[in-house]
Amino acid sequence: MKIYLAPMEGITTYIYRTAYHHYFGSIDKYFTPFIASKKMNRRELNEILPEHNQHLDVVPQILTNRAEEFIQIANKIAEYGYRTVNLNLGCPSGTVAARKRGAGFLGVPEELDHFLYEIYEKSPVSISIKTRIGVESAAEWAAILDIYQKYPVAELIIHPRLQREFYQFKPHEDAFEAAVSALPETPLCYNGDIVSATGYENLLNRLPQTDCIMIGRGILKNPALPAQIRHTALSGSPADTAVSSCQPLSKETLKAFHDEVFEGYAAQMPGETPTLFKMKDLWTYLSESFAAPDKHLKKIRKASNYTDYKIAVNHLFRTCELCPSPSSP
Repeated sequence: MKIYLAPMEGITTYIYRTAYHHYFGSIDKYFTPFIASKKMNRRELNEILPEHNQHLDVVPQILTNRAEEFIQIANKIAEYGYRTVNLNLGCPSGTVAARKRGAGFLGVPEELDHFLYEIYEKSPVSISIKTRIGVESAAEWAAILDIYQKYPVAELIIHPRLQREFYQFKPHEDAFEAAVSALPETPLCYNGDIVSATGYENLLNRLPQTDCIMIGRGILKNPALPAQIRHTALSGSPADTAVSSCQPLSKETLKAFHDEVFEGYAAQMPGETPTLFKMKDLWTYLSESFAAPDKHLKKIRKASNYTDYKIAVNHLFRTCELCPSPSSP
């Protein structure tokens, strides 16, 4: 089983990825937050610099609906030694979709087909795709698969939801099965709602052909999740038993991971406020690793300087216990 870390804008930055790899590992590929302009800014450039991604298998992601812009970005990325880029056809954001980018591009299949023809014809690197299954109706998926069949997609990462569903409702797992049948030669990866080792087991029971998964929010909430999944797979035991026996997450490791991410942002960001903004964003997810963190989380969010922030974080780590590893899907 291959496990990928999903790109999440503003969170899974190179600072997060490097610290994560240092303390947790267990990830086969990391995907950068999307690059959306041929005039690559400093933040976007930092994500792809080789010195910021040492010892990691990183795939830069591109978000655009203009073939010329895609090729210009891909050419620049290729100059840094990358062999593959990922096309974002999965972002469900309303502002992105309204401009026919991300998952919104799926709503104009003829334009998408023409775009793919151009980029696969001219790209200096191979192209994988991260996709949703349509915009308004699951019935759109068959025509989208017909388009993907025409091109040498290096890998198709499928989040089996519609753009309008965002991250709600049950994934349309039959859409993944349809892709397995329609694209027998294309490597496929399942993305969506894998938040526990038991959830992973349940997915395999429903889709036993799955050999690659991408996880985003599940890892942000529980950084040890990939290790727990791998232990479950190797042990052959039920997920709840396997997870409890491996105990891969400790407060000491989680605190060291947090501190490395914090110090990384503090060294990079222009002042305390943007660093605290980044860390508070991360705590939206990381707080779910702890039992009853609410009053501590409130103090973290109220912190307006490094001193108050560190006091609040240290108090949380001293007084809150880690949650038991979730056994629900």
